[in-house]
Amino acid sequence: MALVDLVMPKMGESIMEATILKWHKSPGDAVRMDETVLDIATDKVDSEVPSTAEGVIEELLFQVNDVVPIGSIIARVRTGAAEPVRATAPAPAPVQAQPDEDELAGVEVPYVPMHGSVPPPASAAGTNRFYSPLVLNIAAQEGVPMSELERIPGTGNEGRVTKKDILQYVHNRKGGTAPAQQAAPVAQAAPAPQPAPKPQPAPQPVAQPAVVMEQPKAQPETGVQKAASYSGNVEIIEMDRMRRLIADHMVRSKSTSPHVTSFTEADVTNLVQWRDRVKNDFERREGTKITFTPLFIEAIVRCIKKFPLINSSLDGNNIVVKKDINIGMATALPTGNLIVPVIRNADQLNLTGLAKQVNGLAEAARNNKLKPEDIADGTFTMTNVGTFGSLMGTPIINQPQVAIVAVGAIKKRPVVIETPHGDAIAIRHMMYLSMSYDHRIVDGSLGATFLTAVGKELENFNPAREW
Repeated sequence: MALVDLVMPKMGESIMEATILKWHKSPGDAVRMDETVLDIATDKVDSEVPSTAEGVIEELLFQVNDVVPIGSIIARVRTGAAEPVRATAPAPAPVQAQPDEDELAGVEVPYVPMHGSVPPPASAAGTNRFYSPLVLNIAAQEGVPMSELERIPGTGNEGRVTKKDILQYVHNRKGGTAPAQQAAPVAQAAPAPQPAPKPQPAPQPVAQPAVVMEQPKAQPETGVQKAASYSGNVEIIEMDRMRRLIADHMVRSKSTSPHVTSFTEADVTNLVQWRDRVKNDFERREGTKITFTPLFIEAIVRCIKKFPLINSSLDGNNIVVKKDINIGMATALPTGNLIVPVIRNADQLNLTGLAKQVNGLAEAARNNKLKPEDIADGTFTMTNVGTFGSLMGTPIINQPQVAIVAVGAIKKRPVVIETPHGDAIAIRHMMYLSMSYDHRIVDGSLGATFLTAVGKELENFNPAREW
């Protein structure tokens, strides 16, 4: 008999954690090889995690809605065990003792020094309470001082405050019910200094909000500024899980890469007229539609081969140039969120292959049927802001890549063109292109040259070509 660890699988190069959505198995349940044990979610896609062994679930180390780092042990399977006996006896103790350790394991290291609250548990020796970095981080973000934190009843092992406890407290406090709940624990949680802060939470909601808003630095421990009041007729919408993760991803990208954006425009008249001429025959013969996206990707791939440094990432002081050209295409979901499915080895596909990949991935994204591998290992990203009518955009780099191209709406405009008989004004199909790039690796000369090359590829499209 042996214990086999079930770990959180790696879901992609830039994905470092996943959220547990649902456990399909409980301690004591039998499980077969490759049978689904739980559902997880990242900022990219929802997925199922299968068992890597056959046996009995010994213990589950995390709960639903826990955020778990990639590579962490999430469950243990006992192989060759007597199912009812081994699963039920030891399970309660580890499951009860584990949550606080899980909180420690689930914390991203960069957040720990941010609030400087790691030492305070020692100062709270009178209560002999331990607070995990996750709990301290949430308390700092929500403006919960240590004096309040010590009065929160804990449901964890030895009365520890868990993630669920602190989130529930914050929720109750915003609703105005927290002060009543903490009246009882004040006497037992702290000696004489503790009653001093108590009057502050009670009158604050009654006090003028302007006073709190004017001095957020002076009174951070009250946390009242978090429960902001809004004038006028407003609706408060809480961001869903995917939107919160996208927001974090975008903020990290802006703080990681010094963004520079270059612009160019292209006369895509030949491309537009070619597509209008062949689109019906293409769909009838190939069984899929020909959109502008595969034509744009085809041009980008050709230019990446000329400027390979654009297809890279940064690892410390090392520039990692990717030999595989995997193009991500930003896709809007019905919910309004974005996801970036990846066309692998795009340089090895002809136009028909690109069209089928683009349409297949877009359809899978809209129906929430993307697999983890469909959104992993992208090396360069393209986003079509013209789909929504925008002429141009300044996209945010999809980390850990170093560049992203945005194509705008195609508009008919009068422009000056050169003819054998001299300059003339003609109605042409014009389009703006923009590219944001990481200035640590890509200088302005390379970024502008690459983007101009993409524009020229589109302008020089052969209207007599076959697909």
